[in-house]
Order: sequence, then C-alpha cells, then structure tokens
Amino acid sequence: MSSTVDTGQTPAEAEPLTPATTRRALLGLGVPVYVELLSGVVAGVIDTVWVARLGEAAVGAVAVAGTLENVLLGVILMANIGVTVLIADAVGGGRRAELPVAIRAAGTLWLIITPLVAVGGFLLRDPVAAVLVGSGEGEVHRLAVKFFAVAFPGMAVFFAQNVVDGVFKGTGDTRTPMRMAILANACILVLDPLLIYGVGGLPRMGVQGAALGMLLGRAVALTVSLVLLRRERLGDARGEATTLRRSAALRRILGVGLPASGDFVLRMAVGAALVGIVARFGEGPLAAYGIGTRLTLFVTMALYAFRQAAGILTARTRGAGQNADRVIGQQSLLLATVTGAVAGLLLALGGRPIMAFFTDAPNVVDSGVVLLWFLLPYLVLLAGVVGLGGVFLGAGQSRSLLRVTALGACVQLPLAYGLSSLPALEVRGV
Repeated sequence: MSSTVDTGQTPAEAEPLTPATTRRALLGLGVPVYVELLSGVVAGVIDTVWVARLGEAAVGAVAVAGTLENVLLGVILMANIGVTVLIADAVGGGRRAELPVAIRAAGTLWLIITPLVAVGGFLLRDPVAAVLVGSGEGEVHRLAVKFFAVAFPGMAVFFAQNVVDGVFKGTGDTRTPMRMAILANACILVLDPLLIYGVGGLPRMGVQGAALGMLLGRAVALTVSLVLLRRERLGDARGEATTLRRSAALRRILGVGLPASGDFVLRMAVGAALVGIVARFGEGPLAAYGIGTRLTLFVTMALYAFRQAAGILTARTRGAGQNADRVIGQQSLLLATVTGAVAGLLLALGGRPIMAFFTDAPNVVDSGVVLLWFLLPYLVLLAGVVGLGGVFLGAGQSRSLLRVTALGACVQLPLAYGLSSLPALEVRGV
C-alpha cells in the first residue's frame, strides 16, 4: 500500500484552470473523500450490528457514544482543515520548506487538544453519560460509562488520524486517507465480534469490546499512515529555507480551522434542535425523521466531499499565484447541485419502497414519504451552500461560512418551530 502524494506545481509551471480540468480535479480529489466519509458511517454501523445481540440498552449506549464522537470531531476539525489549507497553499506556491513547520504546528495543536478531551472525558465519563442519557441509574447509562472508559482515551488515536489525514489532503493525496479508513473498518469488522463476545478464548467484553475494537482498528490505520507519511519525506526541504515559524503556522491553522470547526458544531446543534421539535409529534414522525436524515447522509457526504476538494484546489491555486476562485466555485457548485438534485429526486420518487425497507409501520412510512419530498428542494439548496463553501475555506475565509450557518440557524429554527405549530402544517412545518 503506497500513497500517491501530489506535490503540485510551482507557480512557474502552473497552468490556468478551465471548467473541464477543474471538474476533473474536483472529482479526482472528491471521490476518495466521499468513500472515506462513508467509511466513518460504516464503522458506526458495524459497531451497532455486532452490539445488537447484547440488547436494546447496549445499542442505545453505542448510539449515544457515536453522537458524542460526531460532536468531538468538530473539535479536531480545526487542526484537520487548517493544516490542509496551509499545506495546500505551500505546495501550490512551491514552498516545500513550510511543510514540516505546518506539520509540527498541527502536531502541537493535537498535543494541546487531546489531553483535554481524552483525559478530561475519561475522568468525567459518568456525568457526561448522565447528561446524554438522563438518569444515572439506568442500564443505558451504565453501559455508556463502560464504553466511554475506552472511547475517551481512544480519542487520542482518532484525533491523530484526523491530523495526519489533513496533512495528506493538503498535498493533494485524498486516496491515502480513504485507504486508511477502509483498513480501519476491515480491522473493526474482525475485532468487534472477537472482543464483544469473547471468541477464541478472549474475555467477553460487551460494549467495551466494541469500543476497544474501534480503537485498535484505528490504531492500526494510524500506524500505517505514519509510516507512509514518513516515507513521503515531506520534511525534506532540500536545502530550502523558510521564514514561517511554528507560532505563525499555528495562528494560520487556527484562523481557518476554528471558524470551520464552529460551523460544524453549529450544524450539529441545529440538527439536534430539529430532532427535538419533531419529537413533539410522537414516535411515528420522529422515527421517519431519523430514517430520512440518515438516508440523506449519503447525499450530504458527497456535497461535503466536493467542499473539501474545492478547498484543497483553491488553496493550491492561490499559493501558485492564480486567481481561480470563480471557476472552482462554479464547477464545485455545478457538481454539488447536480448530485443533490439527482439523489434528492431518486429518494423522493422511491420514498415508499425505501421507507418500507426500514420499517413496516404504516404511519412511519407515510411520514417518511412526505419528508423525502420536502428534502428534495432542501438538498438542492444545501448543495449550493456547501458546494461554494470550499472556495471560502481554501481562501482562508472560513469565518464567512460560520456567519452563513449562524444566519441560517437564526432563520431555520424559529420557522421550524413556528410553522410546525400551525394546525394546517404540524410536523410538515419543520
């Protein structure tokens, strides 16, 4: 398994991007990112499938842990996105000597964040579980605490892999992170049943086995990633000098990464708030909403893959002294919108059989059919926002993304609550 790092062109070698070459570049960068993002969902599904035999409480505990991990992902995204943009800019400008400085700055950020989350989470695992599942006396709470006892220390590996993935992506190599995600999932697929059920003389660990299987699978992928990164010799500046210092690199990473992280966390919070509004209408609409939003993950991940690709390409071309923001934005918008429209239409047209695949409850199916039609225009509009977002990231203007998301939340949440309170609309108002 070898990586294929694209070190980019120097400013003198760079050629202007055309719409066709831009689309090819976005697809070449974005498709592996999409597979990588899907692999993250698959890891959670694998855990849930193997844990299901332990009972509903175990499934609930793992689901709660997965939700928390999604929130914590937003924390390390500040390093992941920031170092990707910084390295892509340096690669585009032929400033290879800046790469080791950027990598060390990202490593410093990892060293600052990880103890706070891993150690702090481990020590506070009981109250954290109580906040997420309510009562401290229930079985779900007890199992969540056991899961967190392994999962929180495992955040060190999860965070490190995200930083390393950001380094690879900055060089234009999105295939290695994809391969590492697949490798981790393959390990989890094998390790989970062994550790959960105690196969082959191993102790039966239950939900802790699921957490440990995920940790070990990710540790294997991280080890391979570090070996590949070392082989690329990104720190070999070939005698070049740089004026970039670690403190300045850290500030640049945070300048891009912090607003991007805030954007992610805010989107997660809006999603949780909408679930709360839908829950007012009973179990049927809530179940339909849960199924529908999980289905749309397969679409939204494609949109975010294009956003990452556009961010990498924008930073690289800017580093090379080109102003290709417009053509990158147009083509990213085109690809994302077509993807959102086609996928949304397929979901809407196939709503009833799709929902029936997940449940045989008529009220859930009926609610899901309505929801999927509403999601069609939503996905098209979301594709526009997300597709253009990569240009803002690559240009170092991630604060604009955060402002747009905040503005959208200020409109969306009051409207969702107000419209759903109208007797003529009810849950359709969401």
